[in-house]
Amino acid sequence: MAKTALITGITGQDGSYLAEFLLEKGYQVHGVVRRSSLENFERIDHLRSKITLHQADLLDQLSIIDVLKQTDPDEVYNLAAMSFVPLSWKQPVLTSEFTAIGVTRVLDAIRLLNPKKIRFYQASSSEMFGKVQETPQKETTPFYPRSPYGVAKVYGHWITVNYRESYDMFCVSGILFNHESPRRGIEFVTRKVSNGVARIKLGLQNELRMGNLDAKRDWGFAGDYIEAMWLMLQQDTPDDYVIATGETHTVKELIEIAFDHVGLDWKKYVVQDPAFMRPAEVDLLLGDPTKAKKKLGWQPKVSFPQLVKMMVDSDIQRNSQNRG
Repeated sequence: MAKTALITGITGQDGSYLAEFLLEKGYQVHGVVRRSSLENFERIDHLRSKITLHQADLLDQLSIIDVLKQTDPDEVYNLAAMSFVPLSWKQPVLTSEFTAIGVTRVLDAIRLLNPKKIRFYQASSSEMFGKVQETPQKETTPFYPRSPYGVAKVYGHWITVNYRESYDMFCVSGILFNHESPRRGIEFVTRKVSNGVARIKLGLQNELRMGNLDAKRDWGFAGDYIEAMWLMLQQDTPDDYVIATGETHTVKELIEIAFDHVGLDWKKYVVQDPAFMRPAEVDLLLGDPTKAKKKLGWQPKVSFPQLVKMMVDSDIQRNSQNRG
């Protein structure tokens, strides 16, 4: 019998890659989308005939229960969140409702309907480490979030642990470090750079305005990371895992690779702008994926330079098409 999966946040970067991956595994794939007058299915347009979409909202408990009843899933992947960190300072309450309390609504719906059958994946985040207490960060590293988003993710993480321990449910959290792709939102720093470089190369803009160039991140390819999500739900025992490359790079390195890929000198185009500095910066994130490699047999496949070049090439193609 084919397994059935339900993905919240299916229209996002991770949701689209996960849907592709599960379809290749023979799953029946269902996705949750929020009711909106302007629906954005760009990332999953090519999958629309192969997946089933349902309208529901993490703010509405009954809608989640209804979708679970309709789909009767074996696995639930909760990828939905208010995920743009800078916005969380401007909308902290809404961020908490989606990214923290929303997790509880999904977990409690599973508890009410079929807690023994349904396996639950929670998308935790390296932003939970924030002002890091040790380097590299692993599963046992204390959390010190530095944004309302990070704080909300800590709640989502611990409520998942709590339901696992309280109700003997199969609930896991993947503490994913930054994972990028050509499908990343344009507001995120990696896409801001790759798209900016593409537009400068094509003569569509003259400069790239950036914030902190010294911030360090552990960047990987989203297509690699969704395999780890699936592997977590295939284990005999539920547990939490850090998913990362184990390498760190600065924003400046990201910029250098991107501009070098198109044969330009980044120093001629990049302008540092105080408007893009965070109120509380996370300076260094570096994950230790030892546990995931050992227990899940997971390995990242795409290197950082390969990732940056892939994104720049994609944005050159997209901007060229739009211009034409």
